[in-house]
Parts: sequence; C-alpha cells; structure tokens
Amino acid sequence: LRKDYILDRWVVISSARGKRPHQFKSGTQEKAKKDFFAPGNEKLTPPEIGRIEKDGKWVLRWFPNKFGAVEAEGELNVKTDNTFYTYASAYGYHEILVETPDDKQLAQLSVERIKQVLQVYSLRIIELSKKEGIKYVNVFKNNGAEAGTSIQHSHSQIIAYNIVPNTIRDKVEACSKFDSCPYCSIIESERESDRKCFENDSFVAFTPYASRFQYEILVLPKKHVKSITDLSDSELGELASIMKQILDKLNSINAPYNYYLQYAPSGEDLHFHIEVIPRLAKWAGFEYCSGTVINAVPPEDAAKFYRGEL
Repeated sequence: LRKDYILDRWVVISSARGKRPHQFKSGTQEKAKKDFFAPGNEKLTPPEIGRIEKDGKWVLRWFPNKFGAVEAEGELNVKTDNTFYTYASAYGYHEILVETPDDKQLAQLSVERIKQVLQVYSLRIIELSKKEGIKYVNVFKNNGAEAGTSIQHSHSQIIAYNIVPNTIRDKVEACSKFDSCPYCSIIESERESDRKCFENDSFVAFTPYASRFQYEILVLPKKHVKSITDLSDSELGELASIMKQILDKLNSINAPYNYYLQYAPSGEDLHFHIEVIPRLAKWAGFEYCSGTVINAVPPEDAAKFYRGEL
C-alpha cells in the first residue's frame, strides 16, 4: 500500500496479478477508411490557426476541433444557485494539433520533429492564456482506442477553459505545505532509486513510487520551472529526446497511452512535469468504490522495462 509523493492518493501494488511487458503486445489499431487529417483533406477540418512547413508543405498544423468540448460563448464566470447547483458555460477553446502529415505515430518521428510538437504546445499555452476568461490550458495526447483515440492519425489536443483543474489545484495546495518545492527533492531522491529510467542534462524520467497505472512514467526538468513556456530551445530538445525514448518503449509493445502537461496556473507555483500513463488495465469496482487503485506492475519492474532489463 503506497501513498502518492504529495497528494492524499493511494495505490495497492499487487505484482501477483501482473504480466510481463511482452504479454501486453497486441495488434495495431485498424485504420480508418478516410483520413480527415491527411494532406489534401485540409478543407474537411475547420479553418487553420497555424502550421509549420518544410519544403513548401506542412509538417504540423493546428485548428479548432470540429466537435469541441468547449466554445467561446456564454457565461464564463462560475456561480451557484440554491446551495447545491454550481455551474457556468463550458467556455473556452478546443484545438487539434496534427503532428505529422503521414501515417507515422509520434514515437516514430525524429527527436527534432517531436521538439517541434513541444514548441507548438508552448506557443498555444502562451496564446490561449491571453484570451478572456481562460484560466488554464490543458495539453494532452490520446494514443490508441483504449486511451480514447477516435482518429488514428497522430494528433494532440488542447483545451483552454474557464477553471483551473482540480488536479492542478490539489498539487499546488499540496506543494504549499512544504518549505521548498517537493518535486525538486523527489527528483534528487528518485535519481538514485530503482525507479529511475532516463536522464540527460536537463530532464529525468522515473516510474512514480505510487504509480496508479502499469508502466506509468513521470518526466521532470531538473531545474525548477513552472511551465513548458519557461524552457529554452535546447531544453525543449532534451525534453523531446526523453519523450522519444519513452514512446519508443511503449510503441514496442503497442501500448495505448495518454500523456498530459502539468504546469503552474498564473500566480501560483508548481514544478512543471509530464505524466505518461499507459492504458493497459481497466479500473473496476474496487477503484471506483474506494478511490484506491490496484496496480499489477510494481514501478520498480516497470523501470526495468524502460531501461531494457526486461
């Protein structure tokens, strides 16, 4: 039974229920008959917000989600009626970032191309944060049907909206109870642990002590920065290198996954990090009734997989 580093969140590590990495390997997702994000189909998406080109052709492009979860209209301020009913409009901006013009997945792209994806993440956080009513910009990727992908063509999503997510508020509050940044101390501890996976000059990646997901891995900058927007060009390159290593390993077993950026809201302090959560097991009754997750793969074993020892 293990507790999260700083959150009041628990997991049960139960290796007797687990599998080895090769046992997760499955067939690839069936390709859709029509690729709406492919070159030549640009008119099938909403008008483009931006693109990066090479040799006169786009290599990344981003545009509003045609079926957005939020939209920039209505009442953006949260209010409460009759004690129990708190609400606002789902106010914000929902965008799609197509990461490549071809049928490659992100893991198959070069470090330089992954760096460009990260650069666009940073750009969209900066630009969307300037818009009225926006309190947080969620940047995430779903890869594989089990992770929520509805379109196989490699893409990320960006949802900027009118509240700060509970997860972020909980992390900020938990960090405030320490005399200094707990993540900075966690980094120093995990760099010497059996859970360390990858490290370069600027970043370290390790499987969290209280991992909720099988082969979950956490990526943090060694220096204390609040957001991806605070990283230099060279640091973005080193982040891309770490992400490439992680995604290569997950791709080797065709693991579906989500990843998402966690950064400090305006005026707050939180050590920027990326959580990568493979979706290899389903949560069931115990998880939902107790709030405690059963993880069948100890993070120490998961780290061996990432290091190539399993």
